[in-house]
Amino acid sequence: MLRAIAASVALMAAGLPAVSCTAVDVTAADNSVIAGRTMEWAFDMQWKLVSLPKGAKLTLTAPKDSGLPTKEVEIIYPLVGIGAGIMPGNPLLEGQNSEGLGMSANFLPGFTTYQSVTPQDKSAVEILSFGAWALGRFGNVKDLRAALQATKVWSDSSLATGPTPPLLHFVFTDRSGASIVVEYVDGEARIHDNVAHVLTNAPTYPWHLDNLRNYLSLSTIGVPNRQIGAVNVTAIGQGGGLVGLPGDYTPPSRFLRAAFLQHGIQASKTGAEASQAVAHILNTVDIPIGVAQSKLEDGSLVSDYTQWVAIKDLTHNRLLIADYNHRLDYLAIDLDPIFAQTKPASRLVSDLPYPKAESGVNVLAP
Repeated sequence: MLRAIAASVALMAAGLPAVSCTAVDVTAADNSVIAGRTMEWAFDMQWKLVSLPKGAKLTLTAPKDSGLPTKEVEIIYPLVGIGAGIMPGNPLLEGQNSEGLGMSANFLPGFTTYQSVTPQDKSAVEILSFGAWALGRFGNVKDLRAALQATKVWSDSSLATGPTPPLLHFVFTDRSGASIVVEYVDGEARIHDNVAHVLTNAPTYPWHLDNLRNYLSLSTIGVPNRQIGAVNVTAIGQGGGLVGLPGDYTPPSRFLRAAFLQHGIQASKTGAEASQAVAHILNTVDIPIGVAQSKLEDGSLVSDYTQWVAIKDLTHNRLLIADYNHRLDYLAIDLDPIFAQTKPASRLVSDLPYPKAESGVNVLAP
């Protein structure tokens, strides 16, 4: 614990702003699996929605001192993802493929140490290629988990990655409902079953699960009244069972809030209902510009804010997406026609053709 606290203190001393992403998944009664996430960041990362078709080439590098050759592999499963355009190769931090495997990458500073690659290793993936490799080469959580046991994931510190280093952990969910969290701590791959069906940022996933034990008294059912001496005191309103649920934007509080809501909401019957449920949960961690600020080393202030939200229907190959300026207007995308394409494509998330408001006359027309 002291080591983890020391790492966090060192990170804050370095002046890095926080990143406040939250991911959650819900399975409906009809077995539709919906996985959504928010992306909070303080800088313009030039986010791009990209597609990689089946047969596209992916270059996998290894550290020079390992002596391992660069490999070129093909995308097996076409995919659509969101990448940071200012980073080399537009690395994917979010996405889903044609087989229903979905991925969300969240920031894990202060705890992430990637693996060392030796001449004896047979498979290596640089972290900026990891998202495309995982989605493009594997169709489900089971196969990916097996591959991770034999693959070293490393980081090339010579690559310019913008205002924050790619210190990441990942949640993968497939259309069977299986979900894992993948972290790289002390140079080792640590794979956890995603029993909470939630992921935020630092600390590590096991720490968040332990922290949930501090809030076992929370309940969806409030106490309506209580006799205190000769007086019957009634509750002021609904929701009293949630007194003590943190409302701030720190990763532990967002994890707790999302986990409680994920397991407390009314069960969804269909994929459409599950998409609505995920959207409502993510609304509780939405950050408007200005309320989650960090001070940089030069004394200037930056603010995390919810730059975009993505909700993946892994069962029906659909994607809902909205950026900060269109938070009320999700763009719904049928991915099957994109998966059928033979050439890569991309477009800035801010330039997507979000729905426009209808005039009153059109809304009321028969």
